[in-house]
Amino acid sequence: MRLTALTALAGAALLGGCGGVSTSAGPPAPCPRVTILADGADLTQHRPGAVADLTTMTFDARLLGFSGRCDYARRRESVVVTLSAIFEVERGPAGAGLRQASVPWFLAVTDAGDGQVIDRQEFTSPVTFEANVNRVRVQSAPVRLNFPADERLVENHNVRLSFQLTPEQLAHNRRRGPR
Repeated sequence: MRLTALTALAGAALLGGCGGVSTSAGPPAPCPRVTILADGADLTQHRPGAVADLTTMTFDARLLGFSGRCDYARRRESVVVTLSAIFEVERGPAGAGLRQASVPWFLAVTDAGDGQVIDRQEFTSPVTFEANVNRVRVQSAPVRLNFPADERLVENHNVRLSFQLTPEQLAHNRRRGPR
């Protein structure tokens, strides 16, 4: 009997705690618009100094998407946006013995009309190819961005994701078109 009373009391306390959390949580945090730049969604790497063709390709990568979340910081003073980019990387003919690669990428925060770059950060994500595996999916380490908590300010920003490309790689992507 004593155990049943204790269990009932513990259950009531847990339910009471749940009710308090849900009423004080309020609306979810606002998020900026996050998109992948079409011209920068592909990265084809070739052997250094070689003619860029299929036989000299070490790897080919695609920026598939991202995972993210927006949360209020303590006391709702700011909004913390946490993003991770998701890549698919395929080893090419010239990368037959390649076990490690790095994919350079960036994110840029712009105003609502993309007229001004407010912040730009560059990253490199490591890729490991296991034996006899030519294609891997990789998620980058999480990146945290802070915005003032005013919802109109957060929602009036864009976050753009792209590979960091050389002028030649960008021209190649534009000639090839989106895949």
